[in-house]
Amino acid sequence: MSRDSLSVSAVAHPNIAFIKYWGNRDNRLRLPVNGSISMNLGALATKTRVTFSPSYPRDALTVNGMAMSDAAAERVSEVLDEIRRLSGRSDFADVVSETNFPLGVGIASSAAAFSALALAAAGAAGLELKEAGLSRLARLGSGSACRSVPGGFCEWKSGGSDEDSIAHSIAPADHWHLVDLIAIFSTAHKKVGSSAGHPSAATSPYQEARVLDAPRRIQVCREAILTRDFDRLAIVSEEDSTMMHCVMMTQRPALFYWEPGSLALMKAVPAWRAEGLAAFYTLDAGPNVHVICEAGSADEVEARIRAFPTVQDVIRSGAGGPAHVVSSGLILMD
Repeated sequence: MSRDSLSVSAVAHPNIAFIKYWGNRDNRLRLPVNGSISMNLGALATKTRVTFSPSYPRDALTVNGMAMSDAAAERVSEVLDEIRRLSGRSDFADVVSETNFPLGVGIASSAAAFSALALAAAGAAGLELKEAGLSRLARLGSGSACRSVPGGFCEWKSGGSDEDSIAHSIAPADHWHLVDLIAIFSTAHKKVGSSAGHPSAATSPYQEARVLDAPRRIQVCREAILTRDFDRLAIVSEEDSTMMHCVMMTQRPALFYWEPGSLALMKAVPAWRAEGLAAFYTLDAGPNVHVICEAGSADEVEARIRAFPTVQDVIRSGAGGPAHVVSSGLILMD
């Protein structure tokens, strides 16, 4: 017997954090120890299609044409379990995801993946969730994914519970024409991902100081974005990035994401700024360096980055909008 099932596709963008998320007070719910602020990257995207059907024997995940059966599939099923709980349905789902940027190299691929999953799966299950509920749902799969649900420049409030630890937009994508030039030093999938590193953050002697100072850095960052104060944003972002990596390198087991080329570029960018070229660096959990500049300086900054001998490529993106559904329709299931 055949029956119709709803298939929904959604697109979401990764984000680059100016104030970082590192460490949880609840690892299962991914409730962070501090808030964070980021910018969605409009040129980079993940498109995910979700279809629920009683004919499926289990959840299935395909990413860029490859069937996944590892921890990634388990994390997807955990989010789908929450959607099944909220919707009252028990069907398994087929999840197909495609990206236009490298995965697992410090470009927030999980943020884009789980925010797209949240929208597509909620829609396919017949749930009508507002942005806050979608942000919460995305966070269950990947903490930073909650910041990819709203658009533009987003702040993730640490909150007091599962319900209010969500992200919201503090400025739309066209508020400030910043460009992220991502210097690619490696496309190899990192051996230790962010989800595996977060639980050990508290073992660093520097994590407590980083967390205690986070409200100050968040306020500075928020004000810098709202007033388009590039110098203030540059200083606080570089400071915050280095603080997070200091924690990573001193937690147990230690995580060393920087490569020699990463450090060389990190030393060069502030020198460029001292010369009058508006640019600053920030790194997520990976060796690739995000160099942020204003749109008018992007060509010169990119040329300087490409002059580094170990840079394999440069990915360019401006600010991007919110995650959104791109298609929805009934399909005939055999």
